[in-house]
Amino acid sequence: MKKRLLTILLAVSVISTLTIAGCSGGNGEEKEETKETEDDQKAANEVADLIDSIYVQERNDQTDEACMAAKEAWDELTDEQKELVEGENADPDYFGKDTGDASADDSRNQDGIGENELLAVSFGTSYNDSRVEDIKGIEDALQEAYPDWSVRRAFTSQIIINHIQARDGECIDNMDQALERAVKNNVKNLIVQPTHLMHGAEYDELVKAVERYQDKFESVKFSEPLLGEVGSDASAINPDKEAVAKAVTAQAVETAGYDSLDAAKEDGTAFVFMGHGTSHTAKVSYSQMQTQMQVLGYDNVFIGTVEGEPEETSCEAIIEAVKNAGYKKVILRPLMVVAGDHANNDMAGEDEDSWKSLFENSGFFEQVDVQIAGLGGIEAIQQIYVDHTAAVIDK
Repeated sequence: MKKRLLTILLAVSVISTLTIAGCSGGNGEEKEETKETEDDQKAANEVADLIDSIYVQERNDQTDEACMAAKEAWDELTDEQKELVEGENADPDYFGKDTGDASADDSRNQDGIGENELLAVSFGTSYNDSRVEDIKGIEDALQEAYPDWSVRRAFTSQIIINHIQARDGECIDNMDQALERAVKNNVKNLIVQPTHLMHGAEYDELVKAVERYQDKFESVKFSEPLLGEVGSDASAINPDKEAVAKAVTAQAVETAGYDSLDAAKEDGTAFVFMGHGTSHTAKVSYSQMQTQMQVLGYDNVFIGTVEGEPEETSCEAIIEAVKNAGYKKVILRPLMVVAGDHANNDMAGEDEDSWKSLFENSGFFEQVDVQIAGLGGIEAIQQIYVDHTAAVIDK
């Protein structure tokens, strides 16, 4: 009996020891996994902080190094760690999103300018394909039209400049850099051709930037932005707005596969051109574009804005207008020089608040399609910029 009891006690002791050892091993693995997860998040957070540090509108003496540091830190992350990157402005798409081949672009920041410079000023975009198609497309057209002038580039968005530099290693001049380059190259005659849509806030800022260098050149002249003069109210239209309305509508109709706008109308199709919108007084330009469409007889063309300014251009207002007009098919296309973030996400994205999703989820339409293409890639639009520059040169 004692022998049997001793055997039982020994067995219990062995089982307890094995159980304790097993539990101890499990806890160790869990702790190791927890530490690994914490280390992954820490590495991702460090990259997010570096991205946020260059997501700024002001350039400083550390900008170049900060852009390089952010990219190097990103490249050191594992694929799993990259998915954890999230900050105030940082996310995995900052470095990870494929927007095309940056090497196809031309930053146009070369020296050797000569006496005559034509500075093409854009807000900018980090979407490489759109930058090549839309912004470079305009610049190339200007250079071809004016071979005696050196076409150079400046972006007004330092946030975008930093993004492109950090991700792709392409350096694009901001306004001060471009103007300093012109001064250093002894440029005498400077023409500034904005690729902006209108006389809005961005246009005002670039004018102020150039005025600081006004006395460095013998002559400084500004060409008109795409839509020309703003005008006093929604009824004020001009030849530029007419030309833009015809160009973008014709391109949209052709891309959609219709023989004419009337054919699209008979098929129950409406075209919605989405602009950015602004609180600037120039917001009336969008209302003027709607007036222009009506004057041309483009009854199935509607003008909207991401920002919903002016109010009648909000997505909700446009959905109601298209519905009330009886159209069952909708084609969305940006009324923006560049098909960048707004076109790809705010208009055509899969999120529930994108225009595509809002139109689809309204339940009013049988079909909603998107055309992701900027105005800058349309030859007729490029010609308007060429004509604006000609008007200044001829003077």
